[in-house]
Amino acid sequence: MGKYSQEPKDAAKAVKARVSDLRVHYKNTLNTANHLKGLSLKKAQRFLEDVLQRKDAVPFFRHLGGIGHHAQAKRHKAVACRWPQKSVRYMLDLLQNAESNAEIQGLEAETLFVSHVQVNRAPTMRRRTYRAHGRINPYMSMPCHVELILAQKSEPVAKSSCCNPSSFLYYQCYTCTSARIHYTICAWTLQTTHAIYY
Repeated sequence: MGKYSQEPKDAAKAVKARVSDLRVHYKNTLNTANHLKGLSLKKAQRFLEDVLQRKDAVPFFRHLGGIGHHAQAKRHKAVACRWPQKSVRYMLDLLQNAESNAEIQGLEAETLFVSHVQVNRAPTMRRRTYRAHGRINPYMSMPCHVELILAQKSEPVAKSSCCNPSSFLYYQCYTCTSARIHYTICAWTLQTTHAIYY
């Protein structure tokens, strides 16, 4: 099992998948993967399937040289987009692999979201193309490594019953600087909620 660039906070509530030396363009795969960050598993799969049918497009925010401008990019607040078929199919396969890992681990697919995805350049693969006057130029492929972590959404924390947390004011007690105490005073009730000793 390969090493990942980062580990999930709670390994029991996350699954990982990765692929190395993928024979697909690095730049297309990078922009495809970046758009999936933060999406739920089902939304990510639906988006990729829409791209395959050209109902949606992958917005490009990096490596924009020569990328055409299309109207479909406006829905993602971009100007350039593409429909990279090969990259999308590989990303769908990787999401399917991670979903299978989640089923084995006993996690529900509906609660998972893409918490981490990373695309790295792999070593280039060399071929040659023949030019005029007997010359030869390199004809390189640009493969990539892809890693993916799906995590379970954390349950929401209940709101404080005292008052609005944004209304807290923080004061330092200047009479007790020798004791080095910070008081937290509620702006509504003007009562000390807690003191921090440092």
